[in-house]
Amino acid sequence: MAMDGEAFKTLGHSLVDRIAALLDSIAERPVTQGEAPDRIREILGGSGLPDHGAPASELMDRAADLLMEHSLFNGHPRFMGYITSSAAPLGMLADLLAAAVNANVGALFMGPTATEIERQTIAWLAELIGVPDHFGGLCVSGGNMANLTAFLAARTAKAPPALKENGLAAVGADMITYCSKATHTWIDKAITLFGHGSRSLRWIATDADGRMDLRALDDAIRTDREAGRIPFLGVGTAGDVSTGAVDDLTGLAAICRGHDLWFHVDGAYGAPAAALPELAGMFKGLEEADSIALDPHKWLYAPLEAGCTLVKDPRHLLDAFSAHPAYYHFGGDGGQPPLNFFELGLQNSRGFRALKVWMMLQQVGREGYVQLMREDIALARRLYEAAQKHPELQALTCHLSIATLRYVPSGTGSTAGEEERLNALNRAVLEAIEKGGEAFLSNAVLDDRFVLRACIVNFRTSEKDIDALVELIVREGRRLHKVAD
Repeated sequence: MAMDGEAFKTLGHSLVDRIAALLDSIAERPVTQGEAPDRIREILGGSGLPDHGAPASELMDRAADLLMEHSLFNGHPRFMGYITSSAAPLGMLADLLAAAVNANVGALFMGPTATEIERQTIAWLAELIGVPDHFGGLCVSGGNMANLTAFLAARTAKAPPALKENGLAAVGADMITYCSKATHTWIDKAITLFGHGSRSLRWIATDADGRMDLRALDDAIRTDREAGRIPFLGVGTAGDVSTGAVDDLTGLAAICRGHDLWFHVDGAYGAPAAALPELAGMFKGLEEADSIALDPHKWLYAPLEAGCTLVKDPRHLLDAFSAHPAYYHFGGDGGQPPLNFFELGLQNSRGFRALKVWMMLQQVGREGYVQLMREDIALARRLYEAAQKHPELQALTCHLSIATLRYVPSGTGSTAGEEERLNALNRAVLEAIEKGGEAFLSNAVLDDRFVLRACIVNFRTSEKDIDALVELIVREGRRLHKVAD
């Protein structure tokens, strides 16, 4: 298994050459080959676990062939599907360096430099989005884990002290969570996995702009209190996954504060945009959150995985997660208590996720990120406005860097039957685009309408890609509409 320096260098240089060629050619490749899982399994082969080893060079060549010829490339300039950004090349190399050292960033003494780099990275992310410097937190795998970590911190902070010893039964009443109907599915996981049950969740209606109805929220909290329940968590969204809408965070903060709820903001996608001066009003109130989730592998262009939980008072993470079994001797030397990240979250053994984010924040800088996000927002606006002008497209929403639209053939009415046909047509358009390899979109469902959704978190996307996408949607829409007729 060991490899001397010369052998490692030969193998590594060959791989880096292939990756460099991929980066140089990615715009000319299909976004995806559109291959079915059966085809991928056929290529992999169905043989069992090998009895004997194989040369590393052969294995690396085969793995590179598989991934470079049979993947969906979210680094392609016309990938505008889910909120997964193009991975910055420096981040790729940072992951290699992190793996070489293989620091376990769970306890300070197991990864001293890695721990301090993660501490600084957390501080820089907090500074980037404009929250006070007393916020702390940790790096996690992504948005689900960032939000779940905050959920548990909130519950520990707001539940009676007997919770830890006797569980939810000791609380004596239902603990209630409030979120908008646009909230990501992490909230369903949280209430199910952590024993609250779906009846403990209040889905609050949204307004025409996709923002939580604050009057409905206030009424729901009052109703639950009068019924003897325990409202404990209000969840705001800073960039919802369907349309990019941002809740009224200041109003949410005031209601949560007035009713003594923990105020959490799911900013996994949108929170970094708080750095843009022109969006300061949109994100006002973010600094009042008790916790915030954000994902550098979304709008900060880090390779997967890179999420982050920020907490206004990091002691709440210690209260929720800290444990000191006899086999852990991580207490330090009697001076300042060490920062052991295993005490702040669900993981004990932790990879060095922070390195790539730390390096990229320095490579790009605040102003660089502001410019990149500003460009993505402008491209989404360009798509939205192109749809507004085109007689066969209907523009629906445009928030942050997400635009939604649909193909509507000329002469289409608005009856129930026509809406069903439009949904089917746009579903077919999306499937054709996703399989065709020229571009990649996803969908949203808005007021029972199936719509095409373009999310641009991609430093390679340009105006010509947006214009080509418009032409592609119209071309596929006309073709499929003709087939349906």
